[in-house]
Amino acid sequence: MDMSSAAPASTHSTMAPLDLAIILPTLNERDNLAPLVERIEQALGPAGWEVLVVDDNSADGTAEEARRLALTDPRIRVIQRIGRRGLSSAAIEGFCATAAPFAAVMDADHQHDPQLLVPMLAAVRSGEADVAVASRFAEGASTEGWGRPDREKLSGLANTLARKLTGVELSDPMSGYFLLRTETARALAPRLSAIGFKILLDLLATSERTLTVKDFPMNFSARRSGESKLDRAIAFDFLAGLYDKSFGRLIPTRFAMFGTVGALGVLVHMAILYLFLLVASTNFSWSQAVATFGAMTFNFWLNNFLTYRDRRLTEAGAVFRGWLSFIAACSVGAFANVAVATTLYDRGLHEVAAALVGIAIGSVWNYALSSRFVWGRY
Repeated sequence: MDMSSAAPASTHSTMAPLDLAIILPTLNERDNLAPLVERIEQALGPAGWEVLVVDDNSADGTAEEARRLALTDPRIRVIQRIGRRGLSSAAIEGFCATAAPFAAVMDADHQHDPQLLVPMLAAVRSGEADVAVASRFAEGASTEGWGRPDREKLSGLANTLARKLTGVELSDPMSGYFLLRTETARALAPRLSAIGFKILLDLLATSERTLTVKDFPMNFSARRSGESKLDRAIAFDFLAGLYDKSFGRLIPTRFAMFGTVGALGVLVHMAILYLFLLVASTNFSWSQAVATFGAMTFNFWLNNFLTYRDRRLTEAGAVFRGWLSFIAACSVGAFANVAVATTLYDRGLHEVAAALVGIAIGSVWNYALSSRFVWGRY
């Protein structure tokens, strides 16, 4: 056999064994990756670690940039997720994809200082803590570079609620920068809700054994570039996580969220119904039909923003097709809604009661089909 054309022999035996995986959930972080890898290398040295980029199919080519870097740097790997979004679920996929005995989750936007990885790893390796957390609010930490006092107030309230749920005393349970043994994360993975952004809260609340936590004060900086993975729905997202840990086994969280949106849609429905009945003086059948269509449109918009935010439709074409699919998927439920409500009204039932019965009949159909054909398809 001619060995001259064979691939070069592996050099892994001369390198430090893989010890730590740094999981980077990314969304439009292309320009941040290369400089962050340099900072990680400065902190950890040339070997013994890997960067696992878990990218939610970023429009700016983040996954392609990670692959470009990986061509010359085997310490970089990438998971490009299609049709799945969310920081928590990205972290879980990272835990399950690495062979490293320790794993850290951190942002790729340079708000988290890689230098903290060294003392955090030492604390977990020695058994001093099960989880090492980079805290924005521990003594010695700073958020001056963040420049978001509104988020600081929200984080303070969230921390109070999170401590009551988990029973763990720490300064920043909502931190997105932490480190633990990978086997601990993988053991908890089947029972994690994977909802929203706060994977640390999910881990602490899911563990039957109270995990010991050590805080490491962090100087929290402003983003280097790109867009934040958080948005105005973060408060609702956090409440959904609390609900899932408290009542999710009784009523599935997404259905509860869908129902919450539906309850708001009832208010919209009633407002439109009485607008047409009292102002436009149309008959009940037409008023109910217009109110149903208006409420369906409202529900689509709010469900896209909140309930299915991990599958959110963002491009104009996808939103329009999704809206049409939502209307089509709900058309049978809407027909039953109008028909039943009209029949009950004609038989003497009060218009409010008749409308509510119609809404209830259509809601189950709406949830089942929209989950499959609207947000499950695109």
